[in-house]
Amino acid sequence: MLDILERIDPRSDSIDLLVDLVDCMRPRRRHIGHARAAVRTLTQLLRGNPAQAWALRSYIVTLLEKRRHTSLYSDIGILSNDGFFTELKRRVAWRLLPPALDDLYLSDALDQVLYAEEDHRWIRSVPDADWLALFDVVADAPPPEDASPDRARLVTTMGMLDAIRTLSCRVCALGLEPRLVHSYSEIEDFDSPFLMQNIEVNQYLDQYGRYLEGGLARPEDPRHLLVMLDQCEEVVAKIRRNSLSFGTSVALTYVLVAITQSIDRLRKLLFLVDVSESAVGVAPPSLPFLRETSEAAAIVPSENRALVTIPGQEAAQPLSAQRAAALALAQELVEAHNTKYRVLGLFRDNIHLLARNVTENASRTGEHYIAESRAQLRHMFNAAAGAGFIVGFMAMFKILLGYLRAAPLVEAFLFSMNYSLGFMLVHMLRWTIATKQPAMTAQRIAAGLHTPDGRSIDFDRMAELVNKVFRTQIVAVLGNVVVAFPTALVIAVAYQQMMGKHLVSPDKALHLLHDIDPIHTPALFYAAVAGVWLFVAGLISGYYDNKALYTRMGQRVRQLRWLGTLLGTERRARLSHYVENNLGGLMGNFFFGILLGTTGTVGYLVGLPLDIRHVTFSTANFATALVGLDYRMSFEMVANAVLGVALIGAVNLLVSFSLALWVALRARNIQFKRSILLLRALGRRFAYAPIDFFIGPRDADIIDIPEFHKGK
Repeated sequence: MLDILERIDPRSDSIDLLVDLVDCMRPRRRHIGHARAAVRTLTQLLRGNPAQAWALRSYIVTLLEKRRHTSLYSDIGILSNDGFFTELKRRVAWRLLPPALDDLYLSDALDQVLYAEEDHRWIRSVPDADWLALFDVVADAPPPEDASPDRARLVTTMGMLDAIRTLSCRVCALGLEPRLVHSYSEIEDFDSPFLMQNIEVNQYLDQYGRYLEGGLARPEDPRHLLVMLDQCEEVVAKIRRNSLSFGTSVALTYVLVAITQSIDRLRKLLFLVDVSESAVGVAPPSLPFLRETSEAAAIVPSENRALVTIPGQEAAQPLSAQRAAALALAQELVEAHNTKYRVLGLFRDNIHLLARNVTENASRTGEHYIAESRAQLRHMFNAAAGAGFIVGFMAMFKILLGYLRAAPLVEAFLFSMNYSLGFMLVHMLRWTIATKQPAMTAQRIAAGLHTPDGRSIDFDRMAELVNKVFRTQIVAVLGNVVVAFPTALVIAVAYQQMMGKHLVSPDKALHLLHDIDPIHTPALFYAAVAGVWLFVAGLISGYYDNKALYTRMGQRVRQLRWLGTLLGTERRARLSHYVENNLGGLMGNFFFGILLGTTGTVGYLVGLPLDIRHVTFSTANFATALVGLDYRMSFEMVANAVLGVALIGAVNLLVSFSLALWVALRARNIQFKRSILLLRALGRRFAYAPIDFFIGPRDADIIDIPEFHKGK
């Protein structure tokens, strides 16, 4: 480190020496303590040798003066205007082959100095006090007698001002995007705050320009501009809230994230360049990014000068909050620079709102799968029984399609259509497949997890909801299984009577029983695969429900004149209403059928042990095999088949429910780590009313369990 300081040329604009100096401070093998020690060592070396401190200051000033600053403040850490998929493609490409660097820009110079992706970690690990102490040693280095005043602060200020103008124009352009107007048409009824903030920014920068030229004592504080930015954020917040009712898209989410990031950066830069009296001493409460730690406050002496100082002028009062803000922004820029090519960061910033809307729509669908009383449980059983009847025929069709011995891809298509059309028929008849429920009800549980004020988790309320979901699931599975078994049995017997032979041969019957063997075959793993597809189908349903809302699918169908001529106005209106409310369910069932029908074929083609096991189809296959063997099955075979069906159903439900609940919690940023409290709440409900725990309260006597929990 001392050798590097001795080799510094104050007039050089080469970045190499700065790269070497940072390399000395960069820890090896994630030894974070090395970074703090290195920073303190450098501070001590410079404090003991003022000439080297001045040389380092002059060298850094030369680097700053020779490079353009604007893109560093306006681009790093802020999404571009190119859209989500263009940005995704660019990041993937740059991840493999980074873009060429232009030494003319300060942001590219930062790329050369902090080239390691984990640099932001060790930079943040160094206490603010140590960084500010190092900066003070360099900034306060005594100049030689023949030294001319440098323009570092002025150059930095001008770069920030240019970035403010750029960001303001970007916010204005994004705020007038048709996607935004489509989602919040009220913005056309009054002066757009996105446009007005740009006017305010231009007026503020014009005053600041006169101030720099000496024609104005001090520019006005940007309070009115900050009000405009507040109004822009209010519009963004309203659009986010409306999207839960009217849907959203990846493109709209991307625009909202880009606007939010740009406004946030605008606020920070405005605070850093502000020299009005309102900026003195403390940071405004609208800047939560400042880390006002006691450690940072302790090392900021009252005599420190402002971060932004015009040559020849001194700030009237210390601006310690601006120093802390400058350090916080510098650390933010370093982290954003290190992670600018990361794909996961892009998904994290943009998919959150879309995932929230998808799970929210699935949550509203999930409300129909939760029975409140015994009457609703009976209705759920009847709906599940109807689905079990359909599945009995679907199982027969699958066996017959297998006899065609078609090519693998053709067979996968036939199986997929059998599943998809059957599941869609079940949905249109308003019946229910039990295993489709968990992906929906998990979203409902996550949606109802918090107390009404949203500050904590209401375990009693959640236990009540989980109890309802549990008994509804049990009743639905029983409805599917109890009817699917006799339906498949009757179909197999009728086939034998009409065709003079069994639907399946004894060998095929044994193969069907072998498929649901939970001990000697990977049937439970295949059941887990089916559970994953059930979860995916739930997400697909939520996605298309969101899409139907966002694109106003019902209105678009009502506008089809040829459909009105074909069906009539009333039927077209009913069809549009049905499509708007059932598009998610239909598409979820369609794709779920494709996933089930193609998994086995894909596994065969790629040589992987992939297949699916579904509890209702396994039950139907069990009945078909029973007839195929002329009812000659040992007790062990029957017990093994019954155990297989039960475990397959349990795995189907558990996997799909767990995945759906995990995604729903992540979409809502909920951390749920106290499951023992939920188990205790469920235990209290079981102890108080064990019968109602399984079959629900009487229709005219809905038990108020929360009152019981309060001690009544």
